[in-house]
Amino acid sequence: MPVPWFLLSLALGRSPMVLPLERLVGPQDATHCSPGLSCHLWDNDILCLPGDIVPALGPVLVPTHLQTELVLRCGKETDCDLCVRVAVHLAVHGHWEEHEDEKKFGGAADPGLEKPRNASLQAQVVLSFQAYPTARCVLLEVQVPAALVQFGQSVGSVVYDCFEAALGSEVQIWSYTQPRYEKKLNLTQQLPDCRGLEVRNSIRSCWALPWLNVSADGDNARLVLNVSEEQHFSLFLYWKQVQGPPKPWWQKNLTGPQIITLNHTDLVPCLCIQVWPLELDSFRTNICPFREDPRAHRNLWRAARLRLLTLQSWRLEALCPLPAEAALCWQAPGGDPCQPLVPPLSWENITVNKVLEFPLLEGHPNLCVQVNSWEKLQLQECLWADSLGPLNDDVLLLETRGPQNNRSLCALEPSGCTSLPSRASTMAARLGEYLLQDLQSGQCLQLWNDDLGALWACPMDKYSHKRWALVWLACLLFAAALSLFLLLRKDHAKGWLRLLKQDVHKGAAARGRAALLLYSADDSSFERLVGALASALCELPLRVAVDLWSRRELSAQGPVAWFHAQRRQTLQEGGMVVLLFSPGAVALCSEWLQDGVSVPGANCPHDAFRASLSCVLPDFLQGRASGRYVAACFDRLLRPDAVPALFRTVPVFSLPSQLPDFLGALQRPSAPRPRRLRERAEQVSRALQPALESYFHPPGTPGQGRGVGPGTGDGT
Repeated sequence: MPVPWFLLSLALGRSPMVLPLERLVGPQDATHCSPGLSCHLWDNDILCLPGDIVPALGPVLVPTHLQTELVLRCGKETDCDLCVRVAVHLAVHGHWEEHEDEKKFGGAADPGLEKPRNASLQAQVVLSFQAYPTARCVLLEVQVPAALVQFGQSVGSVVYDCFEAALGSEVQIWSYTQPRYEKKLNLTQQLPDCRGLEVRNSIRSCWALPWLNVSADGDNARLVLNVSEEQHFSLFLYWKQVQGPPKPWWQKNLTGPQIITLNHTDLVPCLCIQVWPLELDSFRTNICPFREDPRAHRNLWRAARLRLLTLQSWRLEALCPLPAEAALCWQAPGGDPCQPLVPPLSWENITVNKVLEFPLLEGHPNLCVQVNSWEKLQLQECLWADSLGPLNDDVLLLETRGPQNNRSLCALEPSGCTSLPSRASTMAARLGEYLLQDLQSGQCLQLWNDDLGALWACPMDKYSHKRWALVWLACLLFAAALSLFLLLRKDHAKGWLRLLKQDVHKGAAARGRAALLLYSADDSSFERLVGALASALCELPLRVAVDLWSRRELSAQGPVAWFHAQRRQTLQEGGMVVLLFSPGAVALCSEWLQDGVSVPGANCPHDAFRASLSCVLPDFLQGRASGRYVAACFDRLLRPDAVPALFRTVPVFSLPSQLPDFLGALQRPSAPRPRRLRERAEQVSRALQPALESYFHPPGTPGQGRGVGPGTGDGT
């Protein structure tokens, strides 16, 4: 159902609000005050130095309230400027301190001290104005007669005429006294633009203003600029930011009436439009019509991305500022909902495009980040899965510490946190004794720790193997019984044996072929893309080895030893070695082929690609690569013909466009049917798509083929 575009009418208004404004004649500032008060305006502006708050030694005048009014300051009938009139309401605060003689004797003090109590009060009131790009401060002197001096009572107001500001600007106003006895009063005044002024013809900067309207065009938005054919103006689309300059999107100088269509997928709450005539000192109109549009808010969250920067630091990337909070959760395999780790951790308010940190000691593929806005889950991503591999079959233990070194442990399960040890019927409760032994022996990985508790990830693989061993034992007993039965029925024995042989072959095929993935670590974004490819391949009947998931073994063994061991194991099992080429990998191979020696940086502790060149090249030079190696590259990143000629002796695939052929080359000789192969290719392509979009179109960068751009405006 299309969104009602009356929201745009609320933002822009077909019939702008009419403001009847008072006219002031003359360029001079002035001041006047309530009856009974006397006031005076200093001739020159003063420095804006509020100073510190000081204690009052008696009754003092302080500002209590600010009021503003818009007026016109006119030099001529048709040459006016918009001006802000400010009224400062004053009151008496404080009282006379009791004299020492009165405290001591309880009587009246020296009659000479009574005179100040009956004197008038004076105050110097400062008004401070800030409206980009100007700022100024003025000083008003106010005197209140003694008859009006009553503690806590308002004495009237003083009015200042007036502060000139640009149409459509935001004016910040402060008021305080010198010396300052209380906090500064503050008021923000948003000035209207030419569309909201009844006396538009009196303001010269409004005369040539293009009239801009926003309307619906199906699901899209249409910008209509009704100006004369000879009128030249500029149109600027940008994303407004809370702090700092706006992010530009598109700008073009246009002539005459225009109709420009915005694609509905490009609408976000902070998308604003600025238009101005191409004339000297012309006024610029700014409107942000999509701030309340529900579709714009949905588009903003669809385009938002969570990006992992280091082990502990990450960032929420989005075009617009938005209120949000984040927390960690634990995603167990099997499709159960991610369980928030609150408590012991807490929800943290986050700022868009600002680096944030979680107090983690180690990363884990099952740790995910949840982002909520207005108590609704908007984003959830397992940031560490790309670099550490797919979800592990681990159980999370929560340690809670109390006074006197008391501590308790529970295992996080879909049904809740199960205390250890426990007699419950859950899996963690049955394995509670073994999990506690693993924790004490150091087999669990500590993810978080503070004075109140800790989080531990304990592996469950070996216990899963024990369960499967019992299953296999039962299967063997059944097979023995079946064999005995077949021996008693010799006529059918041969047929059953043939069926059993076919089942064994199918089981071997389902085990999955081994694949060793080699790549050049050009940058962190490319590493995340490689991790996404490896994770997607793991979902197929493939056993993938990649250095991203073996950093500890790589550091302990060294890259050369690690690669030799992985290559030998992969080839012995009849697997394939995949060479994933990128611009960095092509440069490394070219330099090696030219010099015949190790390239600079070959001792990098986490770069298996550099280490692999010493034994990969002999396989290709001696003709042993066929059937053992395949090469691949990503579309738009590298063309297949850019791969060095030596490595093009094996099949080279461009991903994801040639995914079916690539997966077919990785399968065993008894490959699945073409239809099944296409389904698997579509599955891998869908898994790769978010990583490819993040790599080629980082958040905040306009995509190609958008609905707005040069040539999309049609003159009418």
